[in-house]
Amino acid sequence: RHPEIVWAQRSDKLFLTVELPDAVDPSVELQPDGRFVFRAAAADSAPYEASLELYGSVSVEESKVNVGSRHTLCIIHKQEQGWWKRLLKSEGKMPPYVKVDWNKWIDEDEEADSKGHGICLFLLFFIRDYRADFL
Repeated sequence: RHPEIVWAQRSDKLFLTVELPDAVDPSVELQPDGRFVFRAAAADSAPYEASLELYGSVSVEESKVNVGSRHTLCIIHKQEQGWWKRLLKSEGKMPPYVKVDWNKWIDEDEEADSKGHGICLFLLFFIRDYRADFL
């Protein structure tokens, strides 16, 4: 079984959010060539796994993973700055469990307008996505 994954990008990073409430022992593997693997069990012990071949190379050292009770947020830094044409290397149709994260999405031309507000945007996303974990 596959968890739902939502994504958005900036010129320097990707936001991948794996939505699996109450995941047991979630793990994320990230390779420099862009291979991304998520594994966990659901609360009912059903195993979940998702494997993606990202469009380009990534910086494993700069990337961060934050595991919450409702989902796992991965901020993946691109090896080379620039907007990717798509999330995955393959040109075919996206897997049905991968969708655009419209809450985090901005267009390429809007990114320049938001420069300098990056930390504020990150904090807003973090507070919105994880506030229930702290209440």
